[in-house]
Amino acid sequence: MLTDSLSSQATLSGTPVVPGLAFGPALVVRAEISPEAVRRFGDGGFADEDAALAAYDAAVDTVAHGFTTKAQAASGAATEVLTASAGLVRDKGLRGAVRKSLRGGQPLLESVHAAVEQFVVVFTSMGGLMAERATDLRDIERRLVARLVGEAEPGVPDPDHPSVVVAEDLAPADTAGLDPKVVLALVTERGGPTSHTAIIARQLGIPCVVGTHGVMDVEAGTPMLVDGRAGTVLLNPDAAEAQRLVAADLKARAALSSWIGPGRTANGLPVKLLANVADGPSSLSSSEAPVEGVGLFRTELCFLNRAEEPSVEEQADIYAAVLEPFKGKGYVVVRTLDAGSDKPVAFATHEGEENPALGVRGLRLSFDNPGLLERQLDAIALAAERTGTETWVMAPMVATVAEAREFADSVRNRGLKAGVMVEVPSAALLAPRMLEVVDFLSIGTNDLTQYTMAADRMATDLAHLTDPWQPAVLQLIAITAEAGRHAGKPVGVCGEAAADPLLACALVGMGVTSLSMAAAAVRPVGARLASTTFEQCEDVAEAALGADDPAAGRAAVLALLAG
Repeated sequence: MLTDSLSSQATLSGTPVVPGLAFGPALVVRAEISPEAVRRFGDGGFADEDAALAAYDAAVDTVAHGFTTKAQAASGAATEVLTASAGLVRDKGLRGAVRKSLRGGQPLLESVHAAVEQFVVVFTSMGGLMAERATDLRDIERRLVARLVGEAEPGVPDPDHPSVVVAEDLAPADTAGLDPKVVLALVTERGGPTSHTAIIARQLGIPCVVGTHGVMDVEAGTPMLVDGRAGTVLLNPDAAEAQRLVAADLKARAALSSWIGPGRTANGLPVKLLANVADGPSSLSSSEAPVEGVGLFRTELCFLNRAEEPSVEEQADIYAAVLEPFKGKGYVVVRTLDAGSDKPVAFATHEGEENPALGVRGLRLSFDNPGLLERQLDAIALAAERTGTETWVMAPMVATVAEAREFADSVRNRGLKAGVMVEVPSAALLAPRMLEVVDFLSIGTNDLTQYTMAADRMATDLAHLTDPWQPAVLQLIAITAEAGRHAGKPVGVCGEAAADPLLACALVGMGVTSLSMAAAAVRPVGARLASTTFEQCEDVAEAALGADDPAAGRAAVLALLAG
């Protein structure tokens, strides 16, 4: 937290995402293309609409190739979002809208803008996870226009000295390529705690504050002290005091690197700390961290760029690459296809849904296409047999006990342990009955928060509602954890909330038995738990549950643990 000696300085407030202190000059990113270049381009001088569309296709190929190249060089969440962006830039619906506008007599740049805005309006009106794609679409438009007019694609420049990156929002291609050696912190005016910026910042371990109203009014070069735990940005602080605070914070964070696990409280209660992975490389990398397995393998991320469903054998090869690094080291929880909404998979998802976030996604895709799930389960079982790794399987977007029972039967018929995700409030409320038919539950706090609070996670004005510290969300988590304690079955958390060291203590106090997160977040969480008794965890859980709002909850937990 910022000290009282600095509190008199001008301070901006946002939503804390990644803890840590950073001090440096503001590098203000404005994603604009030179008006002069646009003026020179004019209507492009194309002979006809086919020539204009050919120029559009060439720009699409270049931009998509750039996303794909960056995805191949990245890992984990960065690979996920870059691959999704590559698919979005090649979207046939977007191309069709551009072509329609060209046929209507509009110049190419205007046609691209009209097509993008058409989909931005559609996605924004859908809310939920789909609204997040509006930022991606506008980033794609800027990149396409830059290619068409002959300029370099916009993005975060490589700082020539350590800086705090300040932006209205950051697209996946921007955050995925950040170098934590020179990017001290991220501060955005828009976005919420589960935005792309937040997810990748956690993976990189960069202090981050999002939803910071007024930060784009800050002049470039302004000294900033960013507190990623409190969600504050102090402008023009006393340099010596700021450097002292950062040095103390860096020393404390460096001490975390000595924590090697396994996860347990100060008085010895075991808490499994697990990794979230997306593919074989991220699994291999995570296996070198002090984790006891994988709490979330997002299988759909392997298929975002696939037009046709892979065969059972091909899927088994992909899954085996994730399972193999953890043979003899712990279990791997495989989530079945969570396609739909903001993760469209060509061979699985439904097109034209009015509200995909509340539509046919996750397990619901199997309702009218049962073979899709059956083949995936066959492939998972084959990979488990081939590697010998203990494998658990869970389904996303489960809302009823009947859904849970049918899924569990299919999984157990293949000799695997069966569970479901608690993302829908109904699943939390029915947790005792869910645990009568499944072996474990895993709480996905990102969606659970969004659905509980009826708030789009990308709506900056609603960022306070999409905070996992919301007491209503914590009440549902507590209900689920207590059901697990009563049934003697494991209940984990695999959403972004698990990566928050303070909230992790409260979750353990509620009865959560495992926490799954980006591998970079494991040591801070493990070290915090190692210095906290289970009785303290119970106390902070009670304080967080009894708070009126997230800020009060954080403050109460900090006060208890500081004492």
